[in-house]
Amino acid sequence: MDLRERIKAALAGRERIAMPPGPVPAAVLLPIYLKEGSCHVLFTKRTEHLHHHRGEISFPGGVRHPEDRDTLETALRESREEVGIAPADVEVLGALDDFYSIHNYLVTPFVGFLPSDPLFRINAGEIERLIEVPLSHLLRPEIFRAEDWSWKGRTHPVYFYSYHDDEIWGLTAAILKQFLDIVFGERTGE
Repeated sequence: MDLRERIKAALAGRERIAMPPGPVPAAVLLPIYLKEGSCHVLFTKRTEHLHHHRGEISFPGGVRHPEDRDTLETALRESREEVGIAPADVEVLGALDDFYSIHNYLVTPFVGFLPSDPLFRINAGEIERLIEVPLSHLLRPEIFRAEDWSWKGRTHPVYFYSYHDDEIWGLTAAILKQFLDIVFGERTGE
């Protein structure tokens, strides 16, 4: 079974947990693609001049607009706007659980497979640079760690993945961890 089918089967073989509405609806795309023969995951580093999430490493995505039919359309629209991924080029493999962010967003992550060696067009107004991480790197246990952080009187695990000089953490790392755990098993431990 190839990776695309493995991801599809893993996501379809579980019950997705949807959170009750309330926070601002948003969505992200976890893009996977072949680059130079190996699978990669795309992250973006947001520019420092943005009002929200400045300098953060994230997946392409954003807030749902009133004209978006659903959160999938949001994820695809934002991915096109931020990094030039054409919605028609995304093979949606499934969705992960909803996540609440500390900034009052209800984020729905979608996993999508892109054509091999895609050409990205960065929106320089939002994105400083792209971070293309080999999937095999993300499965290495030594690049992962978890810390207990307190927020509003409760302790929560916060996850971190290292790639060169970049650290993927917070909500993006939580989404990534859930994806890796579902598809590859609990290899990244809590």
